[in-house]
Amino acid sequence: MSAETYLNHPTFGLLFRICMVDDNRELFATLYAQRLFFVVNAANPKGLVFDPVGRSDARLLLENRLRSIRRLGPPDEYTRLQKIYKQTFQ
Repeated sequence: MSAETYLNHPTFGLLFRICMVDDNRELFATLYAQRLFFVVNAANPKGLVFDPVGRSDARLLLENRLRSIRRLGPPDEYTRLQKIYKQTFQ
C-alpha cells in the first residue's frame, strides 16, 4: 500500500504531498521540478484552496513538522519526512 498522495493543480499539473501542516492544511510540491510549493486547505466548503508559498516558507513548514513528529509521532514518519527534506532542500 502506498502512502503517497497526489493532487492535480489546475495550472501547474500534478502535485505530491510532502506533509500535513495542521488540521485541514497540507504542504504540496510540483511533482517534477519540486520548485513550486503550495499549502492546500481542504476546509473550504467550495473546494480545495491552493495557496502558493515560497521555498523558504515551505522549508520552514517542513522543519516545524519534523520537530513535532520527532517529539510525538511515529519514527517511520520522521524518517520519511527527513528523506523528503534532504531530497528537496539540500
